[in-house]
Amino acid sequence: MKRIDENGNSMLKLALGPILTYWPRATVFEFYQTVATSAVEIVYLGETVCSRRHELRLSDWLEVAELLANSGKEVVLSTQALIESGSELTTMRKIAGNARFTVEANDMGAVRNLQGGTPFVAGPHLNVYNGPTLDLLAGLGARRWVMPLEMGREALERIQSTRPAGLETEVFAYGRMPLAFSARCFTARNRNLPKDDCQFSCLQHPDGLLLQTRESEPFLVLNGTQTQSALVYNLVRELGDMRALGVDVVRISPQASGCTEVIAVFDRARREQLSAAEAAAQIEPLLPAPMCDGYWFGKPGLERHGAAPQ
Repeated sequence: MKRIDENGNSMLKLALGPILTYWPRATVFEFYQTVATSAVEIVYLGETVCSRRHELRLSDWLEVAELLANSGKEVVLSTQALIESGSELTTMRKIAGNARFTVEANDMGAVRNLQGGTPFVAGPHLNVYNGPTLDLLAGLGARRWVMPLEMGREALERIQSTRPAGLETEVFAYGRMPLAFSARCFTARNRNLPKDDCQFSCLQHPDGLLLQTRESEPFLVLNGTQTQSALVYNLVRELGDMRALGVDVVRISPQASGCTEVIAVFDRARREQLSAAEAAAQIEPLLPAPMCDGYWFGKPGLERHGAAPQ
């Protein structure tokens, strides 16, 4: 359903993506207590990176989901992007078979388990780059799709012109970008530990482990089996353009500190209570690393093309 702002205009919805890094159990519960009173309308929950992260079990995520649903949020359970074992497959099937909450499918196995049942969200890791693929997913039951992170504005505009009726579009608009997944755990390898005895090394890096070049330039962030961008993707200046393109939802990826403040800035920006330049200036001190926005402009992802705040 479309949201309308104070001026009677269609308003972008805010989504909070799943926590990509590994946080202690108490920290996660405290975080979502705060999220429950925040401006986001949609919250994605669950472990999408590594099944060895056991601070929260599926039953715990469902408890958080009930808390948020009772606070008026739309809750979506996210599936793991790279499934390698029978236990991971079992968990995915349990998530897909839940009769309470919408599911974000992050691999085609999850799509197969969801098709013909409850409408689902086609996650960013399904890599939808063209209209026919989007038509296929809509026919299988998708009600929202998340644009691949490296897709630019021009490609999105083409897809928007032919997207199926009733299908929402979501854009990853803030956070370190999840770029790739591997069967290896790079965080454990950094400590010369095997993946099966990682000693939960990710807990020591709530925003991931920074990897630099030999010239000491930020390059990537290691997050267990996931590789992220070292820079923070930030499209707060482009919200007006997204609205004009018919985007329905913008996603903010959680960070270890300052996340509620980032949400508040995006909320004021979508309501046009802040100009694009003002919103960018207010987010700048909240960034855990320098920003980038190259993909949106069809350029290398680590570049910055949106004007820097004055």
